[in-house]
Amino acid sequence: MAAKKELQVSAVENGTVIDHIPANKLFDVINILGIQSSENTVTFGYNLNSAKLGKKAIIKISEKFLCDEEINKLALVAPTAKINIIKDFEVVEKKTVQVPEHVEGIVRCVNPKCITNHQKVRTKFEVVGASPIVLKCHYCEKLTDQEHIQII
Repeated sequence: MAAKKELQVSAVENGTVIDHIPANKLFDVINILGIQSSENTVTFGYNLNSAKLGKKAIIKISEKFLCDEEINKLALVAPTAKINIIKDFEVVEKKTVQVPEHVEGIVRCVNPKCITNHQKVRTKFEVVGASPIVLKCHYCEKLTDQEHIQII
């Protein structure tokens, strides 16, 4: 007899589901998207089995749809994530997060001497590597690898 399939996390009527988050990045995603201070109903699953990732996480946010800046932040922390837009319990749109070519005002420069760490200058980076992510500072040209990305 075939095994019964069940949802591991309850359904959302209207909102966003972020799936295929590496399990070890779940709390980074929650922090960068400010989900912990959200008034919306939020459900998340942690250490769920995944054929692609081994262990994954999922976040479901009722009545919330991510803007481009939030999707860019998500791409920097969890580039394997997939976004599903839900309306009336149905997936109406699927998005794959993509690392943008340029990142502004999202990441701190790792160079302690960079002007962006001493003056009110908006950070700007060119993405010079997408997998793994490598960012090049517009001002000091210092490279930041994926392990050292600090979201502002």
